[in-house]
Amino acid sequence: MVKNLSVSLLLGCSLFAADYSSIIEHPDASEIIKKDLLAPAKVYTMPAGCITTDAAAIARGDYIFHNLNGEKAKADAPAGLSKKNSNGSTKQFGNCVACHNIEGAKGAGNIGPDLHGYKQNFIDSGARTTQFVYQKIADARIDNPDTHMTINLTTKLFNEREICDIASYIVSPK
Repeated sequence: MVKNLSVSLLLGCSLFAADYSSIIEHPDASEIIKKDLLAPAKVYTMPAGCITTDAAAIARGDYIFHNLNGEKAKADAPAGLSKKNSNGSTKQFGNCVACHNIEGAKGAGNIGPDLHGYKQNFIDSGARTTQFVYQKIADARIDNPDTHMTINLTTKLFNEREICDIASYIVSPK
């Protein structure tokens, strides 16, 4: 019986030992990697009128800052902001609060700089400009090539208006 079982196992294994190399895909990984690489870091000039005290722009920036995506975003999107992209896919919001703390944040992160009192501490004091804030959100690699912050305008995660809304929210008095 042991001899018959051994022979059966050997025959069974040989059936699975066929050469499948001709049907296994071997994609050119270098082309896949090139497609996935980020474009080089880019300096952006903040559009005129970007930073505003307009309550609607600040509300959109607040919403983007505190939410991850349209599908699971809390509450309804404010006027002028949709939970869907123009192609119907779910809009990816900033989820900035995962790394940054700011007034009114719930579950705020401690990986990125704390943004409490940003206007008073950095803008009003002259330590930072609104152009710096805009650039940092658009493509933070300009002053920190090793950043872990999302590259928002270069990757088209956000458009210029959305970057302006987020920047307006950050520098607004809370």
